[in-house]
Amino acid sequence: MIQQLNRCVVAAAIVAASVLVASAARAAEPITIGLGMALTGGLAAGGKSALLAMQIWRDNVNAKGGLMGRPVKLINYDDQSNPATVPGIYTKLLEVDKVDFIVSGYGTNLIAPAMPVAISHDRVFLGLFGLAVNSEFHYPKYFSMLPTGPDPKHAFAEPFFQVAMAANPKPKTLAILVEDSEFPKNASEGVHDIAKRDGIEIVYDKTYPPGTPDFTPIVHTIQSTRPDMVFVASYPPGSVGMLRAATESALKARFFGGGMVGLQFTPVKLQFGPKLNGVVNYDWWIPAPTMQFAGILDFLKEYQSKAGEAGVDPLGWYLPPFAYADLQVLGDAIEGAKSLDQNAVADYIRTHPFKTIVGDISFGKDGEWAKPRVLEVQWQNIKTTSLDEFKDAKTEVILEPAEYRTGSVIAPYNGGGE
Repeated sequence: MIQQLNRCVVAAAIVAASVLVASAARAAEPITIGLGMALTGGLAAGGKSALLAMQIWRDNVNAKGGLMGRPVKLINYDDQSNPATVPGIYTKLLEVDKVDFIVSGYGTNLIAPAMPVAISHDRVFLGLFGLAVNSEFHYPKYFSMLPTGPDPKHAFAEPFFQVAMAANPKPKTLAILVEDSEFPKNASEGVHDIAKRDGIEIVYDKTYPPGTPDFTPIVHTIQSTRPDMVFVASYPPGSVGMLRAATESALKARFFGGGMVGLQFTPVKLQFGPKLNGVVNYDWWIPAPTMQFAGILDFLKEYQSKAGEAGVDPLGWYLPPFAYADLQVLGDAIEGAKSLDQNAVADYIRTHPFKTIVGDISFGKDGEWAKPRVLEVQWQNIKTTSLDEFKDAKTEVILEPAEYRTGSVIAPYNGGGE
């Protein structure tokens, strides 16, 4: 009898130990976050810097014990800056790698094709720099890391018009040039609406195909219409081509820029130097005294210490802070919900504010920021192509919004000269 009882006790102890070991093993398994990211192709300069920022977040979190006591692991694939690769990447992440969460790569064009995959798998999905991606899907588990607010198509262009329409006399004519792809077309919808509202005549309105090699004929045609304003919505290759043609052809307009992606990247700034002078363009963050949110300078110090070895943007003002904040939101939501359940995490994001290195964020309609914060900046008084010209905010002046303003506009634009 005693021997039988002892055998039962031993067996129960073995079962209990097995349960504890299994539970400990599960607790030690990493929480996996999957993404595609542009590491080659036209968006690679941004994608590589964003991935480095996300890796810094992962390392910082793991150094503090991970999330819910478990380490965090990133699984990423190169989307090649090609939207056609995206559905396959996210299907593999979810069905083969079986990641716990997904976040997007960089940019509207690479987020939009991932949306149907996220929706069909009922997953939380955070989009990094996607303009109005959810305006048609209205997917309740999508959240946007972009400060364009609940009306992104209009908010993106609004500050450019605010700067221009404050001039005396007010501008009367507008030329619009838009790349034929998702983000620029979304941006142009807002431009058309605002121009109509402000009584501005559109004298040129064209799209150009991605990969256009020479913008000189386009600039000459725009110049022949003699517009007061030129709004360009473009991805980095087009932005570089358009600015090069504008400076070589001495484009003249009172205001030029608006929605040119890529001019914010340090290597592009170093390429053009003084030729950036006078361009009025959007931005999301620069190290002006008005924008030094808690933690961002510490992040940039760490990022910049690793940028050289990683071969990425040496300053990292544009995309990296938001890539880091993107995972801050997800990580804080997982900890706040105390769960990996997609519904619980989505509900937490929807109903709680977040403190991030890019400021306080709350999410509203369609997962957009509840309050917009689109900067309109102008490059001024650049003398050389030295990195020293761009290490602080002295050559990049914030014009709008007023609460972050650091200077006044210089007009007209004169082909990069002042």
